[in-house]
Amino acid sequence: MSTAPLATTRAVVDELLRRIGGGEPESIAAMYAEQVDWKLDWPEAEHGRPSTPWIRHRATRADASAHFRELAEHHAPGRASTEIERILVDGTDAVVIGEIRQTARSTGRAYRARFALHLTVEDGLVTRHHVYEDSLAVAQAFDAS
Repeated sequence: MSTAPLATTRAVVDELLRRIGGGEPESIAAMYAEQVDWKLDWPEAEHGRPSTPWIRHRATRADASAHFRELAEHHAPGRASTEIERILVDGTDAVVIGEIRQTARSTGRAYRARFALHLTVEDGLVTRHHVYEDSLAVAQAFDAS
């Protein structure tokens, strides 16, 4: 196998993570294809709840931008960090493993959630974005009761 796809995939993933860290939704969304396979591993009945509207499947670059805007709107600014533990690359696929630390704006509760992010890169753009995370930690942080 040529190392070219691996190098391209890794470079795109590194740039995507850098942009996510920068927090500019339009800049982040520019890394995605016009059509994207975006899934979140959450119970379907929990998708799009008022307290966590960013948690739902997406399909377009515009949806990606909306995701990162909604995520920022519902978390306390300046009270977040992400630790990337591993980035595994196999051809056009990459898996990012780590932990996010955020604070829910509505409740003031801090949380930590382990995650795995499966990305596919084609023609220099992300075409798949599947997230597997500790949904219970997130849900509890946003629970108003």
